[in-house]
Amino acid sequence: MDEQAVAGDLTDVVLEPFSPQFKANPHPTYAALRDHDPVRRVTLPSGLPAWLVTRYEDVKAVLADPRLSKDVRRFPDPGRYLVAADLRETISRHMLNADPPDHTRLRKLVSKAFTPRRVEALRPRVQQITEELLDRMAPLGRVDLIDAFAFPLPVTVICELLGVPVEDRDEFRVWSNVIIEGVGAGDRFESAVRAMDKYLRELVEAKRRSPGDDMLSDLIAAREEGDRLSEGELTSMAFLLLVAGHETTVNLIGNGVYLLLTHPDQLALLRSDPGLLPSAVEEFLRYEGPAETSTLRFATEPIEIGGVTIPAGEVVLVALASANRDGRRFADADRLDITRGDSQHLAFGHGIHYCLGASLARLEGQVAIGELLARFPDLALAVPPEELAWRPGTLIRGLRELPVTYSPR
Repeated sequence: MDEQAVAGDLTDVVLEPFSPQFKANPHPTYAALRDHDPVRRVTLPSGLPAWLVTRYEDVKAVLADPRLSKDVRRFPDPGRYLVAADLRETISRHMLNADPPDHTRLRKLVSKAFTPRRVEALRPRVQQITEELLDRMAPLGRVDLIDAFAFPLPVTVICELLGVPVEDRDEFRVWSNVIIEGVGAGDRFESAVRAMDKYLRELVEAKRRSPGDDMLSDLIAAREEGDRLSEGELTSMAFLLLVAGHETTVNLIGNGVYLLLTHPDQLALLRSDPGLLPSAVEEFLRYEGPAETSTLRFATEPIEIGGVTIPAGEVVLVALASANRDGRRFADADRLDITRGDSQHLAFGHGIHYCLGASLARLEGQVAIGELLARFPDLALAVPPEELAWRPGTLIRGLRELPVTYSPR
């Protein structure tokens, strides 16, 4: 999205996702777009033109429309927004960037690890990791909650699931942050992809030589047994699971705690009734979810969205953050209400690409936030809210840091 002003009645509204001012609070801009220009042509940071969709019903329809392809191999002029050709498979040949039947095949290979039963079986380990992290925090009195808690919890869980050495987590955290930022990171973007590519290829080869009881070894075994998983798909799926497997929960935990600390009435309500925690997590996902937009789609034929005809071959981007604040769908949408109970938000997407790890993210979020509040009754922000910085880029909605204080224990 560029710095051009929105047309018509919105001449003063600017869409600039790398602006700290926009990222600090994009919701007024999204509200104006929903009211006056809900399907708007914009320019992405890569220079690629796209159609931005902001209303709930339109976003939901786009997410489930098979005429909108996610297969990056079919995208017009992919070189305009992807990295060098030799690296494209690493970040693009996974199930999130595939259409059926490839999507169906790829998702089936990993879906068994995320069934409700398998996820619930992870609860004791999630609880153990949470308690260990809180034990380390307890004597300090002040920490960056992202660095000390929100990041290491989900990244440890996904590393253990995939069979990735946990000691490597800080290294791929740097790569992940740059890759999520996208082309706004400049030369660092391709360097991060290249480093991640090298790391994953070496990891896959190590797993091939010495398989373990983990998901990555299972994917390698599936390929060896002729399950039509190419080398590029194998590396790309590892990339997706590793990055998406922690990014969503990092920002769910960080955003959720931030919302509670800036809405003392809701914090007091949750402390008085911990049974509201599942409902609270759903409201955090709706009100300030971890994904601001979806990944890209393109029209395989002319498609009408919200009264606007999108020509064949054009790119469509949906604003999940906008859809989840749409007053046409949610009553009093701009009010945080942990008792809301209406969890039909789109934070995890919709349709065949609905987030496979949603149940794991919910479990981690509930355990993490519940135990954090129980351990530190006087948890508070260490800086004024306006001093907090949000991560740049169009995809992720999350804080760079979340400094908090509490009484050492």
